[in-house]
Amino acid sequence: MNKESKMYSILKEKCPVCHKGNAFISTKKYDLKTFHKMPIRCEHCNHKFEIEGGFWQGAMYVSYGLTVAFSIATFVITYLIYPETDAWYYIIIISLVSLFLAPVNYRFSRMIWMNIFSSYNPEKAK
Repeated sequence: MNKESKMYSILKEKCPVCHKGNAFISTKKYDLKTFHKMPIRCEHCNHKFEIEGGFWQGAMYVSYGLTVAFSIATFVITYLIYPETDAWYYIIIISLVSLFLAPVNYRFSRMIWMNIFSSYNPEKAK
């Protein structure tokens, strides 16, 4: 994967400007006490993650889109494995998968949102 791409920043959870500093304090996605905590600024390039007040509200729309995509994928996989299933099973399975993927969804949505508004800067990466 190209270190200068936005995909690298999103998947590795790195600063969108330098791709070196960590965007989250904890690397553990399922540590429910710290999975959501972010530093105010990048430890490497000093880029401020929250550009303005209310910046993360836009990440909720990205999160909604990811949840819909995960739900559709879960439905299709469940339908392919168990085609003769009641609707209640689909609802339960999709709910459980959505709950299980909530920390991943939270982080991905924030990383995608940050990368929409910030770009890689090779000067700051040094």
